[in-house]
Amino acid sequence: MKVLCSIVLISLTFLQSHGAEKPNILFIAADDLASTLGCYGDPVARTPHLDRLAASGVCFTRAFHQIPLCNPARASLMTGRRPDTTQVYDLERHFREALPEVVTLPQHFAAAGYLTARVGKIYHYDVPADIGTDGFDDPPSWQMTVNPKGRDKTDEALVFNAEPHRKISAALSWLAAEGTDEEQTDGMVVTEAIRLMRGHREKPFFLGVGFFRPHTPFVAPKKYFDLHPLETMRLPYAPENDRDDIPAAAFAHNNPVPHYGLDAETLLRARQAYYASVSFVDAQVGRLLEGLDELDLAKNTIVVFWSDNGFHLGEHGGIWQKRTLFDEAAGAPLLFRWPGAEGNGQPCHRVVEFVDLYPTLAEAAGLSVPTDLEGRSLVPLLHDPLREWEGGAVTQILRPADDRLAAPVMGRSIRTERWRYTEWNGGKDGVELYDHASDPGAFENLAIDPAPEIGKVIESLRPLLEDKARGLPPSTAFDPTRL
Repeated sequence: MKVLCSIVLISLTFLQSHGAEKPNILFIAADDLASTLGCYGDPVARTPHLDRLAASGVCFTRAFHQIPLCNPARASLMTGRRPDTTQVYDLERHFREALPEVVTLPQHFAAAGYLTARVGKIYHYDVPADIGTDGFDDPPSWQMTVNPKGRDKTDEALVFNAEPHRKISAALSWLAAEGTDEEQTDGMVVTEAIRLMRGHREKPFFLGVGFFRPHTPFVAPKKYFDLHPLETMRLPYAPENDRDDIPAAAFAHNNPVPHYGLDAETLLRARQAYYASVSFVDAQVGRLLEGLDELDLAKNTIVVFWSDNGFHLGEHGGIWQKRTLFDEAAGAPLLFRWPGAEGNGQPCHRVVEFVDLYPTLAEAAGLSVPTDLEGRSLVPLLHDPLREWEGGAVTQILRPADDRLAAPVMGRSIRTERWRYTEWNGGKDGVELYDHASDPGAFENLAIDPAPEIGKVIESLRPLLEDKARGLPPSTAFDPTRL
């Protein structure tokens, strides 16, 4: 209780010290970005600007989405509700069909007197087809929107597609582009975002800045490919029999065979193109943060950087893209810089969820926190990243019926600091348990013929998964050192 009271007092003192001045919110989103950043320990990544942002704020090393797919993940984050509440599980449905009156995160800030503006992709877009349009946007969320369209659209015919039978949006495809950063859509996004910040400093703003990369096709100027020589690329390790104990439902329907059946050189080129796109996004974040400094806005701006899901680059013997319940797809980068927060400069290794962002930003900005949100504020962790944090992160994904599955199957998974426990169709189509303390690659499914002590772990995790998925507090005693 004393710790909680101290955190509340620190938050109030910080807000009071800034008087009536409300902090700006710079809300930066990347598309399909895995934890392929230097600040997440990736030795191949060249991401100096994001690494500096992480070093000046709090880097959440275990942040997990509620569904590892663009449209439903963004719907969940922006409404503060889980997929079973938004009823969005795919790319086609808008959350307002189930929640017509829901107040989104930017709407909540608009009601508090903020200018809410969007440049680029915050809600879902069909990439690259919808670049330059509103995409699958939510008009009530914004007072202003800008939809840049760069030469990556006009140069689409130059994109190499390793799987010509698929659209470039869903295939391993890439282009080492001619021209400058500012000619690309994401470069134009930054130019427009800085223009908006410069022209609207008279009132607090909530500015959503959405990048389209590194989503396929992996497009970046050639210099970013040069940062990642092909000879430095490697495919992820996996034991020869890694896939033998993984249920069929665990593999996404759009990645039916390992590595899409492609040869090793093509796969390495795809990885090179992905890392090049990540470095390109990093450079655009650097431009954005430099603009914030030049406009003398950094000292009163909360900066959040996130991605809508992670991305597989060949793990588990050939998984690519997203739509799985493994860490590589369910997890994504989350960087949070709140000027004055006690925890700035420290990473946080507690398990958090992206549904937590709505209440966190509301509290950090001194706004009321709606009581019907299904996440919880991370403000205590922003002040003390090492504090105890009970619970876990629930991620789910819906599998369509296909030649492997007679009917649609829902998978649900809970991640704690040590374990990941997954049920497909309530366990009828498979169960998985991985001990990330001893098996960080999740190579051994301990739910197959579990030993008695493993059975006890499953008995503890199953009700935690059920309760957390429904937004309820844990019904069983929770020991964070064990789970």
